[in-house]
Amino acid sequence: MDDVHPLLSRWRSEPEFAANVAAWQIFPARSAQYAEIPSGLHSALLHALPNLGICQLYSHQARAWEIVQSGDHLILATSTASGKTLAYNLPVIDRLLRQPEARALYLYPTKALAQDQLDEAKNLLSAVENTSIAPAVYDGDTPTGQRQAIRQRSRLVLSNPDMLHTGILPHHTAWAEFFRGLQFVVIDELHIYRGVFGSHVANVLRRLRRVARFYGAYPQFILASATIANPRELAEKLVEAPLHLLEEDGAARGEKHFIIYNPPIVDPDLGIRRSLLQETGRLAGDLLRQGLQTIIFGRARRTIELILAYLRQSGTDEPGEQSALQRIRGYRSGYLPHQRREIEEALRQGEAQLVVATSALELGIDIGGMQAAVLAGYPGTIASTWQQAGRAGRGADASLAVLVTSASPIDQFLAHNPQYLFARSPEQALVNPDNLLILLGHLRCAAFELPFQPGEAFGSLPADRVVEILRFLVDEGELHQSGERFFWMSDAYPAQGLSLRSASTETVLLHDEEGRTIGQVDRPSALWMVHPGAIYLHDGRLFQVRSLDLEGKLAQLKAATQDYYTEPLRETSVEVITMQAEAAPPGCWKAHGEVKVTTQVTGYRKVRWFAHEVLGVESLDLPPSEMYTTGYWLTISPDTIEHLDVQGLWNSSPNDYGPLWPAIRNRVRQRDGYRCQSCGAQENGKAHDVHHKIPFRSFHSAQEANNPANLVTLCPACHRKAESAVRVRSGLAGLAYVLGNLAPLFLMCDSGDLGVHAEMQARLSPDPQQIGQPAVILYDQVPAGIGFSERLYELHATLLTEAHRLVAACGCQDGCPSCVGPGGELGYGGKREALALLEALGA
Repeated sequence: MDDVHPLLSRWRSEPEFAANVAAWQIFPARSAQYAEIPSGLHSALLHALPNLGICQLYSHQARAWEIVQSGDHLILATSTASGKTLAYNLPVIDRLLRQPEARALYLYPTKALAQDQLDEAKNLLSAVENTSIAPAVYDGDTPTGQRQAIRQRSRLVLSNPDMLHTGILPHHTAWAEFFRGLQFVVIDELHIYRGVFGSHVANVLRRLRRVARFYGAYPQFILASATIANPRELAEKLVEAPLHLLEEDGAARGEKHFIIYNPPIVDPDLGIRRSLLQETGRLAGDLLRQGLQTIIFGRARRTIELILAYLRQSGTDEPGEQSALQRIRGYRSGYLPHQRREIEEALRQGEAQLVVATSALELGIDIGGMQAAVLAGYPGTIASTWQQAGRAGRGADASLAVLVTSASPIDQFLAHNPQYLFARSPEQALVNPDNLLILLGHLRCAAFELPFQPGEAFGSLPADRVVEILRFLVDEGELHQSGERFFWMSDAYPAQGLSLRSASTETVLLHDEEGRTIGQVDRPSALWMVHPGAIYLHDGRLFQVRSLDLEGKLAQLKAATQDYYTEPLRETSVEVITMQAEAAPPGCWKAHGEVKVTTQVTGYRKVRWFAHEVLGVESLDLPPSEMYTTGYWLTISPDTIEHLDVQGLWNSSPNDYGPLWPAIRNRVRQRDGYRCQSCGAQENGKAHDVHHKIPFRSFHSAQEANNPANLVTLCPACHRKAESAVRVRSGLAGLAYVLGNLAPLFLMCDSGDLGVHAEMQARLSPDPQQIGQPAVILYDQVPAGIGFSERLYELHATLLTEAHRLVAACGCQDGCPSCVGPGGELGYGGKREALALLEALGA
């Protein structure tokens, strides 16, 4: 196997590469900290471990044994490839060997990881020469004919939260013997269980403990996590019990080079950088030529398919060598299980030199000792970044990880502030098990599984609150109350209709031209994902939405070959329902509370693939949707506006077109024949818009701006298109853009988990000073909220400081996608105004 150092030396000496290195961190090799194998371990394990080449344990593995033996719940938060699996396998298998009636349940976030860990357990048990434990995977892929045998014989079951939710807990009577003996529940990859998914899983675990308690079992929990800021807090919210945190890592580590590579700027004025995909492909070519076994991670299916095609097409196969199809492989969730197993084996055996994957390979699946990992863009969380980088270097040899940054603000922030990656993670994983919509669904499931008894709580939810919700379900005809007990009486099977991946219980089915169901989306997402005319990508194929029937919960799609994708155009308004906290930091008021968000999809853009050219704008007539959630907002004070206005740095006030504007507007419409001068659409009962060709704020007076030669009649759809190409980006809009893009760094969430809205004349507070003032609102994109807004309220000062740092460090002239957003082809970006506003707010 080739060494990484020759390539690293070449990269250091190449000016084109070195000039774009934002950070090059070298983590020196680390010797292992060993401990003796515990003498109290079962004799069969004491004899088996040396046969597996294990004569000592890492110090944290020995400490984990001690903690579990004491009866404490454990959260193990050590680095990738540090031997966490053995740390929990030893105490669990020891107990199973000693007590024939004992059972254990292992939960993994993916089916692939459960299958991989089954091999680990079988390997250890084969050395022990024990067949009575009979470990098995029980998930949606388990053949029906094997399920009864697993329920009856397997004492170690590996599954996932979804199967526990729909396939085990509702049928607990078939698992009675397993639940009676349940002594351990192991939850791996804890950091995955955050946001909506984590909130659902916390309720599934409430149901698991409730069913186990019914059979007289009180299992001990062992959790394993990647590095996050709050592993104990997250673990304790999931299992609702105190845990012992073990973070000291005794595993050996080879030298690791971590490079942050920021592609070169090709247009300094607009801040446009060389393509992320091109640069990733170029660096991967270097790794291939050097003979280094490499994994490339992309965030989206489309990204990995494009990189895969690029590498295979650019590769030249010498006679007698493996073809590019064999050497360069793809790996994502759309591949069939046997295809994924074959690719994993090819990587372990060294037959595949490079694999391009989504996060499906981020978790601890055994793919052998990769030498290099290339991350095509920031994965979305720091924990995922280290998980992906950790797939290279699973041994004592030197390894390499390269993060190739995109033009997004969060990528550029990390390129300019690499300490956020290399210092202790600032990310806090948040869950809210008591989110009413999520909780309601799981109380239905719990009532189906077992009647609720008088005075029964549900996890940490007190009994009086439980009774209040159960009585609501009685009124809905789903439960029957007899005395103080509550029984399920509906014909429905509640777990089947409750997805753990969404807060919404309603879904819209997607049908192709032959009436086959090819997928589904939750109802709130349907309005912007599968609206009429939308381009929908499924399993590498393009579809166009022909119709959307919200009442029938059905979208009709047809195969498409368009050279564009679609972006929905949305109009949003936010209304405060209750304010939970408020303060007056410099330059503004900050607050958080419950809000109502009303959103309407008014149209969509057609954008050419890769070139990002807007080809057209179409209007839509869809109903508005309302969501009650939680929000954090900052309202700009009048003093701040006055201060900036005096300096000519406030351009967020509404345009004052002057008293003659209505007459001028009518004359221009008459001149243009009441017809859109772009698409030719005639006015039909509603007046068209009149657009300033050169932005109004580019002039010193309304008289100059309103010269008829600078005005043109446009229909609303064409006006939106024109405004997107030529606009004056206000400092307020720039502030909203950078805050919305930067906040996920601190919340361990995706950008899509937060909504962002800037309003010029907000009415978010009853305080007369705040009414009608400009405001920026960030809100949870989940009904009832997960907790993001309260955390942002607490992080207010940090968020503004880091936003200022990001914008100030950006090399663009006046706004770009990496800082305050692009100003448009002929527009004015407002970067200077956004910086001044941040400074006025104390950043």
